[in-house]
Amino acid sequence: MSLYYEDEYVQLHLGDALRTPEWLSADVLVSDVPYGIDYNSGSRRDTLAASIAGDKDTTARDGVIAQWRETHGADAPALIFGTWRIQRPEDTRALLVWDTKGALGMGDLSIPWKPAHQEVYVLGRGFHGRRSSDVLACAPVQSMSANGRVHPHQKPVALMEALIEKCPLGVIADPFAGSGSTLIAARNLGRKAIGVELEEKYCELIVRRLSQQAFDFSTLEGGVA
Repeated sequence: MSLYYEDEYVQLHLGDALRTPEWLSADVLVSDVPYGIDYNSGSRRDTLAASIAGDKDTTARDGVIAQWRETHGADAPALIFGTWRIQRPEDTRALLVWDTKGALGMGDLSIPWKPAHQEVYVLGRGFHGRRSSDVLACAPVQSMSANGRVHPHQKPVALMEALIEKCPLGVIADPFAGSGSTLIAARNLGRKAIGVELEEKYCELIVRRLSQQAFDFSTLEGGVA
């Protein structure tokens, strides 16, 4: 059995997303997938991993999108994180920009600009809500603070809430649950969610964050078109 944790709102499975089909019963896919950037942090931190599994290429990303569309159809709603450095998913309908307020590493030191954003791709249909900017400004989770980042790609709960608020009704799926921000955000909004995480240490972390009723009060400016 892959079921690792379950409560009134959240169901978490331990396993490989491509071989753990329980998440496919959800209604909306919202995930920061491994998308092939092969990120490897050079920071010297004993408590934070330098990289994540499956980030060498887009196999994991493309695999879950294919499974999602095979299960729910070509118009199945999904929000997928990515980068301009990697080819966007097929049939991307819109690009959202997460403005990290200037905090996103040093980037290419040979040019006079540093990276300060990430991309989110809108796939499928059914999104709703107040029409607003496609740029979302939200400070990232700090890596060195006392209550700082515990996963190399941890997303602010406030950012995930802003995305989920404009998703179609139903259960949220995150087959790459990581630190659990998507699951926490869904729960905070009264939405049920199904997550899958490959590494047990992150499943333990997610359960701990859920049990602590982790809320994120980061300031968010803007919204999602």
